[in-house]
Amino acid sequence: MTDLLHQARLSRGQFLRVMGGLAAATLATACSTRPETTATTGGTATTELKFIGVADQKAPMDELAAAYQKAKPAVRLTPSYAPTDQVQTSLRTQLGAGNAPDLHVVYPGNGSAMSMTQIAQAGLLADLSAQTWTQTIPTGFKPAFQLDGKTYLYSAGSSVIGAVYNKKVFERAGIDAPPTTWTEFLAVCDKLKKAGVVPIALGAQTPWVTQLITYALVPSTVYAKDPSFDDKQLAGQATFAGSGWRQAMEMYLELQKRGYFNDKPNGTTFEQQTSMVATGKAGMAVQVSAVMPDFRKAAASPDDLSMFPVPGADDANAVWIPAGVVVGVGAAAKGKNAEEAKAFIDFLGKQENINAWAKAIAAIPLTQDASSVIDPAVQSFLPFTKDRAVPFMDQRWPNAEVQPVHFAVVQELLGGDSTIDEALKKMDEAYRK
Repeated sequence: MTDLLHQARLSRGQFLRVMGGLAAATLATACSTRPETTATTGGTATTELKFIGVADQKAPMDELAAAYQKAKPAVRLTPSYAPTDQVQTSLRTQLGAGNAPDLHVVYPGNGSAMSMTQIAQAGLLADLSAQTWTQTIPTGFKPAFQLDGKTYLYSAGSSVIGAVYNKKVFERAGIDAPPTTWTEFLAVCDKLKKAGVVPIALGAQTPWVTQLITYALVPSTVYAKDPSFDDKQLAGQATFAGSGWRQAMEMYLELQKRGYFNDKPNGTTFEQQTSMVATGKAGMAVQVSAVMPDFRKAAASPDDLSMFPVPGADDANAVWIPAGVVVGVGAAAKGKNAEEAKAFIDFLGKQENINAWAKAIAAIPLTQDASSVIDPAVQSFLPFTKDRAVPFMDQRWPNAEVQPVHFAVVQELLGGDSTIDEALKKMDEAYRK
C-alpha cells in the first residue's frame, strides 16, 4: 500500500504532462468460470470465455470479441452487460466467492469496490505485466493500472467529463457557442429555460450519475487553486469540508435552485436523462464522454450531439477539466480459463484494437499512431489536457468507501434532506476509514 500511495502522490503532475499526448441471478449464471467446450464443424474443441461488463463497454467489446473469434476460432467469448451499480455489488461478491467470470469489468485506481487496487489486493486479478502493451502505459496513468509495479487492468484510453449538448436545441434558443465561464454557463441555462426546454437533464436516480456535476466543477474549484490537493489530503493536511469541494457543492445546488434541472432528478434514470437530451426535451446533461454512443443512438441524428467543458470558474483561463482512465477489463486470477482470458487481453492491447475501443466510446487512445482517431465531440477538451486536466477524483481516493457516500449525499442534497456541511462531513469521515 505504501508503494501505491507513493505512486499516487507522483501521478498528478505526471498525468498533466502525459495527457497532452490523451438482475443478480442472471449475473450469477453469466459468471460461471467452468471451461465449456463444444465441437465446431471441424471437430475442434472450443473454449468459451465469459465476460461481464457495463453498458458503455458493449459497443467496443462486441466488436472486438467478434474480431477475436475470427482470428482465433477455437475460442468463443460470450459477453453480457449489467448495470454499473449491480457489478459493484453482485459481481464483487461473486469474485470473493470464487465464482467470477473469466473476464470482467474493472475500474481504474482505487475508488470503488470493483476498482483495480481493491480487487488486486484481494488476489483476484491476473497479473498482465508480461504483455507488451503494458510497457507503453504513460507514467502518469500507472497508478490507475498498477499495484506494486504490476499491471492488473486493461484500458484503451482516457475519457473526459463535460456537458453533452443538443446543438439544434442550443440554436433554437439563440445560443451561438458553448459557454467558457460559469457566468456564461448560467446565462445559457437561463436561455434554455426561457425557450421552454429543461436546461440540464439530471438522472440522479442512477447513483453513479450523481457524482458527475461535482466532478466537472471540482477541477476548477479545487485543483486549479491547489494542484497538490490530493497529496495533502492523503497526508491528512486537507479535507473536503475545508476546500473548494464546498464551492462545487454550492454551485451544484445553485443550478437546482434556479430551476435548471428536470423535475424530480432523484426519480430520473440515466436512460431517461439520455433520452431527454437526444430528443431535444433538454439542452444538455453533464456526463462522461464514454456514454456518447448511448446519446447518439437515442438521437434522430447523431450529429446533433456534441460536448463542451463545464466551466467551473469565471475566468476562462482558470477552468480545468476532469479526464481519467476509462473503465477497463481484468482477468480472474483463479479462473479455469485464465491463460485464454489473458491472451484475449493481450489481443486488446494491440494498437489497432486500442484505437477501435477508444473510437467506439469517444475516448482518447492510451497510445496513438497515424490511424488513431479523436472523436469530434472531445476535440474542445484537448487544449486543456496539456496542463489543466486532473484524473477523476475517485481514482485518487484511498478506499472504496468515499464514492458511495458521495452518491448518497448528493441525492440527499437534491432531496433537501441534508446540508452541504453534513454532506462534506460524511465524505471526510469515509475518506479517513
